[in-house]
Amino acid sequence: MSHSHDLPQQEKLKPKPKAVIVGGSIAGVSCAHALIRAGWDVVVIEKSRKPPKGSPTGAGLSLDPLSQELIRSWTGCPELLRDITCPLTSDLNQAIDDEKTRKILARDDHFNHRAAHWASLHDHLFTALPPEIFLWGHLFLSFSVSNDKQSVKMKAQVLDTGETTEVCGDLLIAADGCLSLIRNHFLPNVKPRYSGYCAWRGVFDFSGSEDSETIKNVREAHPELGKCLYLDLAPGNHTVLYEIPNKRLNWIWYLNQPEPDLQNLFINAIYDCDPLEQIVWDNVVLIGDAAHPTTPHNSRSTNMSILDAAVLGWCLEKSGLKNLTAALEEYQSIRLPVASKQVLHARQVGRIKQGLALPDCKPFNPNTATQEECKMLLQRGLFLVLVAKPLYISTKLVPYTN
Repeated sequence: MSHSHDLPQQEKLKPKPKAVIVGGSIAGVSCAHALIRAGWDVVVIEKSRKPPKGSPTGAGLSLDPLSQELIRSWTGCPELLRDITCPLTSDLNQAIDDEKTRKILARDDHFNHRAAHWASLHDHLFTALPPEIFLWGHLFLSFSVSNDKQSVKMKAQVLDTGETTEVCGDLLIAADGCLSLIRNHFLPNVKPRYSGYCAWRGVFDFSGSEDSETIKNVREAHPELGKCLYLDLAPGNHTVLYEIPNKRLNWIWYLNQPEPDLQNLFINAIYDCDPLEQIVWDNVVLIGDAAHPTTPHNSRSTNMSILDAAVLGWCLEKSGLKNLTAALEEYQSIRLPVASKQVLHARQVGRIKQGLALPDCKPFNPNTATQEECKMLLQRGLFLVLVAKPLYISTKLVPYTN
């Protein structure tokens, strides 16, 4: 049995264009905000059966100043964003030796990021959108583009019933993550690339145990938790630690090892992809991790997704439906070179912090590194060079001036 979510005939007579967004994670909900502001109707297709509000799944993330500004502009609740995040005013990289002594390698006290839990940020963005635009429990199956390249049709399975439904629109947006099925349709030979290391990660809830020996020891070793992003480096591994709201610590431990069996659900193998040469085909466009799978260093994955959405919305608003091809080409020309540089830079920084081989320098050793070698550890310089520089697009969307 097949159902259709096509607009009624009287609605089709209106000039308002419609986008179908596949994927309802941070990239998808950000894209919904940006396109609604640009005057588009949107439908978001998501396989999860309900919003993740209150879910313990997911982990911490770090929002750069530009992402913070964009989110505030979309939701209109700047005070709420502050309530669900913790300040990260400092980016501190330090070496840890066998005696557990610490030596500062690089420090930035003007970091100006904020830390959030993934589910809290998603809920913040989701609740500011019309709930009727979401089709929860819909598994993407396939899509087709009309012969005249003017419309797209997406097919999905309704998980609760097993029925097939169709959703039509003027634009298909692939926000379906690093293993994107839509990207695979166009680029079947693009495969994940193993980084050489894995991550163990989690969120530790210490509410009710603030006076425990464990928390006392953690705070003694990291006295600036609550405002600092800590990166502790040792040969062959490094850890990341920072506080997120509601008395929780986000922790990650990266460890060099051969590529693991992907059936082991307790190991997060770190992958990326070589930068893509194209992220637009007719009226199909990739955003977020579908467009640039990246290693998690320099806090770029979420921030890149938010910026993708903002730039796409701006291009569509400026050009209108009649110039959709030009709008998507401009989006690609703005985002592709920047995102490609960030993917490669994140790859390089990951290998530096893990002490892995690099083509142009000796492996990094945190216990013997020079001051010049340590400069690559800080995040803010990358943000200013590779993010702020090309954002000539719209002062009303990107008022960031640092």
